[in-house]
Amino acid sequence: MPEDQTTEWKAAWHDDHLKVLGGFANGKGGRFLLGYDDFGHALGVSDSKRLLEELPQKIPQILGITPSIQLLPANGLDTLEIRVAASTVPISLRGRYYQRNGSVTKELQGTSLNEFLLHKSGLTWDAVIEDRASFDDIDPAAIKRFLADARKTDRLPDSETLPIPELLEKLGLAENGRLKRAAIILFGKDPLRFYPGVSVRLGRFLDNDPDLRFHEIIEDNLVNSLPEILERLDRKFFIKTIRFEGLHRYETPPYPREALREAFPNALVHKSYGSGIHIQCRVYDTRLTLWNDGNLPAEALLRPHASKPRNPLLAAACFKAGYIDAWGRGIEKMTHACESAGLPTPTFESNSGGVLATFTLHPASVGPVDLPKSTTPQVEAQVEAQVEAQVEAQVEAQVEAQVELSETDKKIILLLDTQKLGQSQIMALLGYTTRTGNFKRALERLSALALIEMTIPDKPKSRLQKYRLTEKGRERKSEG
Repeated sequence: MPEDQTTEWKAAWHDDHLKVLGGFANGKGGRFLLGYDDFGHALGVSDSKRLLEELPQKIPQILGITPSIQLLPANGLDTLEIRVAASTVPISLRGRYYQRNGSVTKELQGTSLNEFLLHKSGLTWDAVIEDRASFDDIDPAAIKRFLADARKTDRLPDSETLPIPELLEKLGLAENGRLKRAAIILFGKDPLRFYPGVSVRLGRFLDNDPDLRFHEIIEDNLVNSLPEILERLDRKFFIKTIRFEGLHRYETPPYPREALREAFPNALVHKSYGSGIHIQCRVYDTRLTLWNDGNLPAEALLRPHASKPRNPLLAAACFKAGYIDAWGRGIEKMTHACESAGLPTPTFESNSGGVLATFTLHPASVGPVDLPKSTTPQVEAQVEAQVEAQVEAQVEAQVEAQVELSETDKKIILLLDTQKLGQSQIMALLGYTTRTGNFKRALERLSALALIEMTIPDKPKSRLQKYRLTEKGRERKSEG
């Protein structure tokens, strides 16, 4: 049997092994087997009689626990088994606390220690009263959005007319007129003022971390952040696949929305807010990663498991609004969404004290993208122009023929549907390297039919001149 969270093999006894026993007691309990190598092969203990007399006194004196210690003959050799039960109170070794993480014993410090001590006292981080906050710190607009979402799930009946203090009491987010931390995370006007880690950072990279092109920071409460994250990713960070049916254009994001709608709410609910570290989402050419602070047993999450949220009050409220479910199916649902979209199975791993989720594209589906290095508002327009250039071949193959208009006419109408473009931009998107007679006639014909118009009609040769679709052009497009 290999070493794991509840099993440890040692060849000989050292007092430093008291850390392992303390780690067992602070977790699920465990077996400490003495007289074995790291693979569980019996080596024997030469001083078993002395240890049987000494350890039953030393361990209770130093750790305050009483383990079961017995002699185990193995292949004619003496070995010892020390069984430690899980403790309901924190166990320390000379003022330091230890816990098992897989087959490793680690000292608890900082946020991890605070959460551990809260848990042992029957509390969680999100259930602590926030004495610095009042109901004036709650955003009514966020409450309204939450209730609208909860109405769709029918999991919070008879609540829409309740005053905010009563609603928060009903949700368990306030007690005797005092707000809990979870209320600020969910609905706070300025949660960052209370907890510096309440933020999500979105970064657009090429294929490695030094190649950051631009980034966004979202610093808002959980209810407002969820739709904002997904909207910004969709609008600014993703290169979408575009297809046409007649004159109608359809865009498909690179990653299934169902997977991201599952990933981000779970990251926000399970985050370790006490650490002050923000959530990080990195969008690369071929993958998307989402890192969330909080040391979760990622390998266990890949198997069917019960829902054990780090922040149960946040989880309960988000369940009522339909942001998450309460069955521990998050990874299963993300995996299913990706596989249904024809993408590789996402991966989840422990990384830098948190959990790293990675969503990957098939390399064949990713073309070269020359993202701008600027973080100015022009980024979106530049990325959109590149997307249009990449899918020009699709436009050529899929736009349906129509008697009155040429293929070039129809493609220009499509390009001007959502944006204003100059002649050179239209030429580039159509694949022209020079201003051909066909291109010139198309502009003239569409202008004569009043389907497109100049943005500066009194200065037709202005360097700022662009074309846009008219109302008549929009009607023509909608007719297919």
